Amino acid sequence: MFQVGTLSHQAKSGRLIVRLTKEVKPGVTLLDENGRKLGRVVELIGPVRAPYASVAASGRTGKKGDPAFLER
Repeated sequence: MFQVGTLSHQAKSGRLIVRLTKEVKPGVTLLDENGRKLGRVVELIGPVRAPYASVAASGRTGKKGDPAFLER
């Protein structure tokens, strides 16, 4: 696993918004620091230099600043 960003907030729609530090593609599954599923990336939003991922949460939420990981 390697870190791809940090949790910014939970949107009113229920999606998790993750501030990305690495490039990810829609459809990939993000994990928390314990390897549990956070959710699937639905879309990328924001400017190219500072992208965010909108993640369909899988029932599990975190708090602001929690890391988000991608499995290798």
